[in-house]
Amino acid sequence: MKIKNIYFGSLALLFTGLLSIPAQAQLMQKKETFTRADSLRGSLSPLRSYDINYYHLDVKFDIDKKYISGSNLFKFTATEDISKLQFDLYDNLKVEKVVYKGKEVPFTREFNAVFVTFPQAISKGAKDEFTVYYSGNPTVAKRAPWDGGVVFTTDSLGKPWVATACQGAGASIWWPNKDHQSDEVDSMLISISVPKGLKDISNGRLRKTTQLKDGYTKFDWFVANPINNYDVAANIADYAHFSDSYAGEKGKLSLDYWVLTYNLEKAKKHFAANVKPMLKAFEHWFGPYPFYEDGYKLIETPHLGMEHQSAVAYGNKYRNGYLGNDLSGTGWGLKWDFIIIHESGHEWFGNNITSKDIGDMWIHEGFTNYSESLFIEDNWGKEAGLEYVHGVRKGIANDAPIVGPYGVNKEGSGDMYPKSANMLNMIRTIIGDDEKWRGILRGLNKTFYHKTVTYDDVVSYVNEQSGKNFSSVFAQYLKHKELPILEFVTMNKKLYCRWIASEETFDMPVRVKLKGGEYQFISPKTRLTPVTIEGATKDNIEVDTFNFYIGVLVE
Repeated sequence: MKIKNIYFGSLALLFTGLLSIPAQAQLMQKKETFTRADSLRGSLSPLRSYDINYYHLDVKFDIDKKYISGSNLFKFTATEDISKLQFDLYDNLKVEKVVYKGKEVPFTREFNAVFVTFPQAISKGAKDEFTVYYSGNPTVAKRAPWDGGVVFTTDSLGKPWVATACQGAGASIWWPNKDHQSDEVDSMLISISVPKGLKDISNGRLRKTTQLKDGYTKFDWFVANPINNYDVAANIADYAHFSDSYAGEKGKLSLDYWVLTYNLEKAKKHFAANVKPMLKAFEHWFGPYPFYEDGYKLIETPHLGMEHQSAVAYGNKYRNGYLGNDLSGTGWGLKWDFIIIHESGHEWFGNNITSKDIGDMWIHEGFTNYSESLFIEDNWGKEAGLEYVHGVRKGIANDAPIVGPYGVNKEGSGDMYPKSANMLNMIRTIIGDDEKWRGILRGLNKTFYHKTVTYDDVVSYVNEQSGKNFSSVFAQYLKHKELPILEFVTMNKKLYCRWIASEETFDMPVRVKLKGGEYQFISPKTRLTPVTIEGATKDNIEVDTFNFYIGVLVE
């Protein structure tokens, strides 16, 4: 067959955007083989058959020595009879002791996994607890949030400025926990002690501040909602505070802002321009903010940003766009602060709905990347939002599947951001009913409220609520790197079409029109079928490649 014309919905195959994968934190690094250490971290072995209910993390930061010491109380429910269990802590940090019922119990270490043996079996369904005491110099993040650990730096006045960022690397890079995304603690007390004159701002609400005898100040923050481990954060600086509130769908939502003292006035103006419009848009599309009990906070950090639940890390330097850049190239991305909107979008997708395995991180990043276009739509109209989601295609590499391998703590391609967003926009276009689509997005957040989910959970829900089967669409765009190609062939003076796709059962309706006409749907298969538009030829057929991210081949 001679190819006369092939084109794609964007120039994505030619280049990737310089700033196309924002704040991806220790992620998207290619890895071909996996070790036992990866399995210990990423799989749910029988030694992890316990449901974590509550943590009390109590940590002191010696900033001068870049040293931490403290403890974490684990309260859990046994989901099987267990006499031994696994928790996680990076091996550069020392486990001082593990205490159970007032006595030290034996433990062993393998890579970053710690195995505790109890004096007697704990029966299935029983609730129990133990405390881990630990200390050491945690991994220092050199380029957070892209590498995990603790940032130790100073502000422009030379005062200490410390922050944690550990998505991908895992929370066990700085504190002991059951470091698997499938199990979120139900509630948590975070106690951080810092040198006098500094403040720690963590997740949830401040319960108490205590002046300690050694010149340190302890801040107790309580998180009333389930929280995933990598969201737990310490942010230490000479912070100034201001507050506001938002009249949201569930009532009054507290808004608290913690910024470096000399940025106070700048922050008041900048945050006011972004936060309430964000909440208005996202509550409209996704439902109520998921953590009213813990409030909403923005905290200025020395790294770019991260979706730390109820304590969103902000480091975009009070600029619109992504450090002043528009990732879409359309101009729409310069009308708002990328980090505030994107990282706050994760409160719904990532924090409210959390993937059980990091291999399904597209659930976090795809929906949140798509949320950016919905924010634009809410403020500047639907066409503007569509232009934006089309524009971010320039950051798509089509280099690897978006779904990563399960059980080894590995995500898939960075295409999970813009490519997944474009997939979701296609699904919306096919459904063709914006209120139904809005109901699906809100329904996801209601049905899976404060839950962890799988790929199948999300796909099945969209199928059920839309009344259409999108299984092959999700599979093609998430499990294969290649774009589907819509091929047109003329045979016996009649136009035929088919999908050329990696997914054998790929079946996606697509909008086409004759030049000068109106768009209408056709339903190509993976075998040649007639184009059901009277008068269609290879010369007058036009495909909606603005809304459909596909290749088109005309022979």
